[in-house]
Amino acid sequence: MAKQFSLQETLGYVLDSSDGEDVADAESEDFDEASETEDHLEQDQDHNETYEENADEEDADEDTYLSKDRSIGWTSSLPRAKKSKPALTTGLTMYASSHAKDIKSTFELFLIEEIQKIVLEMSNVEGRRVFAEEWTDLDLADIQAYIGVVILAGVYCANNEAMASLWHPDSGRAIFGAVMPLKTFRKISRIIRFDNKQTRISSKDKLAPIRPVWNKWVERLPMMYNPGPNVTVDEFLVPFRGRCPFRQYMPSKPAKYGIKIWAACDSKTSYAWQMQVYTGKSVSGNQKKDPGTRVLLDVTEGLRGHTIFCDNSFTSHALSQELLKRRLTMVGIIGKNKPELPPALLVTKGRACFSSMFAFTETQSLVSYCPKKGETVLLLSTLHRDASVSSRDDKKPTIILDYNKSKGGVDNLYKMVATHTCKRKTARWPMALFFNMLDVSALNSYVLWCDTRPEWHSGKSFRRRLFLEELGKALVAPLMENRQHPPCTPASLCVLNKARRPLEVENEASTSHTEATPRKKMRCFFCSREKDRKTTVMCRTCTNPICRSHAVYHAYCLQCADS
Repeated sequence: MAKQFSLQETLGYVLDSSDGEDVADAESEDFDEASETEDHLEQDQDHNETYEENADEEDADEDTYLSKDRSIGWTSSLPRAKKSKPALTTGLTMYASSHAKDIKSTFELFLIEEIQKIVLEMSNVEGRRVFAEEWTDLDLADIQAYIGVVILAGVYCANNEAMASLWHPDSGRAIFGAVMPLKTFRKISRIIRFDNKQTRISSKDKLAPIRPVWNKWVERLPMMYNPGPNVTVDEFLVPFRGRCPFRQYMPSKPAKYGIKIWAACDSKTSYAWQMQVYTGKSVSGNQKKDPGTRVLLDVTEGLRGHTIFCDNSFTSHALSQELLKRRLTMVGIIGKNKPELPPALLVTKGRACFSSMFAFTETQSLVSYCPKKGETVLLLSTLHRDASVSSRDDKKPTIILDYNKSKGGVDNLYKMVATHTCKRKTARWPMALFFNMLDVSALNSYVLWCDTRPEWHSGKSFRRRLFLEELGKALVAPLMENRQHPPCTPASLCVLNKARRPLEVENEASTSHTEATPRKKMRCFFCSREKDRKTTVMCRTCTNPICRSHAVYHAYCLQCADS
């Protein structure tokens, strides 16, 4: 007999069965999610295993090189990305931009009045010693005029011409005779000095005869200009064949004999930012650093965030690490005898032409390029962090292309200085250095002047010659205005009269000409309309426009021309 349930028992039974179904469904859903998670984990494990296999394959393909001294490990794999370099402020400094008012003041930013006074004082001391009572003390106008004359001689490419030829009344230039007599120029050339030999402090200093002037001049170079991102460090030779305790013989240079100077220049403008004279090996003989490393660190002192381009006389692994501490990068040719190079990159046998081999460390990149069969060129860089090669026919690496663009800063400085040099023949090496100081000062002032006034004679290829000519005339002008004895030649007298004309008279003349001269051309008052003669000259009395046919001119001699 079937069991009968009450209403309450029936409702309780139904509710218990529905809860069981929900629990079963929830358990089935949890099981499905768990199975999907396990599937994902299995896929990730498979992916990780594949990645590890690829990494092992890459490690197997990576080549490692050991340096000659087995102290540096190089690898063919690319290093990590380089750090960003700090922002640079390039161009004129605030001090230079505020003091460069004209060409002469721009030049005197380097050859300051203090330097001129030292030269003046020491030259007067020597003049009294040589000429005794016959000597008349010089003043600053005489020193400036002497500098202006040698600069003008360089402008006219007459620096190697005999002085008697420059002052010749027929074949010479009139401006030389108008500035000073030939006898005065020879006197100044003979007695000009830069220190007093009797009171010289150190006899061991080989640069003592010009040390007071040289130190003050070198201090001014980095104060006026902030170089661009690329700076070139190299050496050049000041030609000199006389007696000098530190004269060098460099057969690769045009002059071969002379005074060697290390310079740091802006790669783009060739502005000489720092210079140092090589005076020979140290007397003590115990130098902590390599000479090339010491020189480069000295001439780049104060630079931050720049790239230094140098040749194999400077480039080394230790130097690149020192420069990185100063936040400077370096690109340069490195000698094949350096112990930090791996032998694998020096091998030339079996190398194809225009092929490149790269090796890297955490901070350096090394490239071995084969320009022709049996020859390799090695460059070390802390700027580049990749193995990029150009698409040209020779397939040069980017490191070499960047080096070729910026390596000629100092060579271009020497070329520009030698084009219009003020150097004259001399048997005293301090004079040779002083002439080089004038040349470099003129070039640096030209860079500053063109930076502040880019529109000045823009488009002309001889802007520097025009700058030097205006500079020379500005330096000789004070002495010409105050010269007591006029020159003998008519041409020099004419030049002198133009220079000595008072400023007030010129202003009055310009004012009167302005009042009597129309701003635009007008038809002559007396000519017919058929001739239609246009003129800018006006009659002084009636102010009618007149042409040359209806004007009256008076002739004056050279002595009465100003009156």
